[in-house]
Amino acid sequence: MGKTKSEVSLAGSSQGIKMKKELALKDGVAIIVGIIIGSGIFVSPKGVLRYSGSVGQAIIVWIMSGLLSMIGALCYAELGTMIPKSGGDYAYISEAFGPLPAFLYLWVALFILVPTGNAITAITFAQYILQPLWPVCAPPYGAVRLLAAVTTCLLTVINCYNVKWVTRVQDVFTATKIFALCIIVIAGMWHLCTGHVQHFEDPMAGTETKPGYIALAFYSGLFSYSGWNYLNYVTEELKDPYRNLPRAICISMPLVTITYVVTNIAYFVVLTREEILASDAVAVTFGDKMLGVFSFAMPFFVACSTFGSLNGAIFASARLFFVGARQGHLPRAIALIDVKRLTPVPSLVFMCLITLLLVVIEDVYVLINYVSFVEALFIMISVTGLLYMRKKKPHMERPIKVNIMLPIIFFVICAFLVTFPCYVSIEEVSVAVVFILCGIPVYYVTIAWQSKPEWLQRSFNCFNEVCAKLFVCVPEDLHYS
Repeated sequence: MGKTKSEVSLAGSSQGIKMKKELALKDGVAIIVGIIIGSGIFVSPKGVLRYSGSVGQAIIVWIMSGLLSMIGALCYAELGTMIPKSGGDYAYISEAFGPLPAFLYLWVALFILVPTGNAITAITFAQYILQPLWPVCAPPYGAVRLLAAVTTCLLTVINCYNVKWVTRVQDVFTATKIFALCIIVIAGMWHLCTGHVQHFEDPMAGTETKPGYIALAFYSGLFSYSGWNYLNYVTEELKDPYRNLPRAICISMPLVTITYVVTNIAYFVVLTREEILASDAVAVTFGDKMLGVFSFAMPFFVACSTFGSLNGAIFASARLFFVGARQGHLPRAIALIDVKRLTPVPSLVFMCLITLLLVVIEDVYVLINYVSFVEALFIMISVTGLLYMRKKKPHMERPIKVNIMLPIIFFVICAFLVTFPCYVSIEEVSVAVVFILCGIPVYYVTIAWQSKPEWLQRSFNCFNEVCAKLFVCVPEDLHYS
């Protein structure tokens, strides 16, 4: 993709950055599909099956997760065209409910949503690349975490150094991602067509009926679909957004859902329930049973997939934080850009450090529960804002206006996903809620408090200046020739 026009404008315009509308429909579809299909499809099948209890219910969860994501994406199409600003949920929550809720979203995105997703992807990459070295057992905890940390640092350096390198890495590893899924689907369908249907003889046996566990199953499923709202982060750069935003959603979401469901059916055809639950690298176990002497290829392709996904996530996540810093809700250092390479070095380094802290957590499914609860909560708040603005701002221009039942259905399901895990995953939910609430005093001290003591304001300024000098960066709205 090369250097974006927004970056060129920083170097060549005295007016600073101005986002250019250069993303066409195919680019929008590529963004959604490329970000959604990442580590989730290779790590989440175990989590979905664990909490679903049966193969049949697990497949239903995968289908319903795709349908729910589609409904949510259509609701976001209305939000994205009604409020055509980059930043996604941050912009919508700010418009509907004001600066404090918007800041709380930035707060959890900065410390939970983005770095946790990156940590999960890095851990998944390390598990898959190391699995062949320990064929009869799981790779050692220390080896997995060390490789995950090294990978995160390497990709952060690439993102800091050269945008062209980032896009080339993304192109190569996206192709391997699709190729890996094609291998799984073709092998699974061949196995099914040769009469291996024993794993589907009683598909609903052992089905879990407790609402809390069903919600946790959806957490793992929806984690694999996370990214359906990323196109809303770059609405300002989308050509004809009123037309292309909903079209990109309607093309990409069914495509991803079909791919995920068929891939999981392939897993279930080949592997028993016990084999899936015992494996932290489901696709590698699948390859060992189906690919024979070529089984070494599966962990390689899956590792390439997660490597590319992590690279894309690191590259894309800075956009949200730029918007927050532009609005004064984050330190100015987050909006600094390297004067030579035109990359957001301080933001990338900061995200890397937080991700490294989360990489040490042993149970990846605890991480999924953390991020899924918080994400479901703030998506519910965004959709609540849609319903609220339908009533309070009825004359607001809405180029796309979905049937009112869609946001209502989506709100009810999100409320279920937010509420019921409290009964079976109380520790993770409690930690997430406490962390969100901790953002309130941070907001009042750092943003709402206008008459700060001189020493406090001086310390903030000193931090920004140190970052600017350390990374040789300037604010995004300055011109340096």
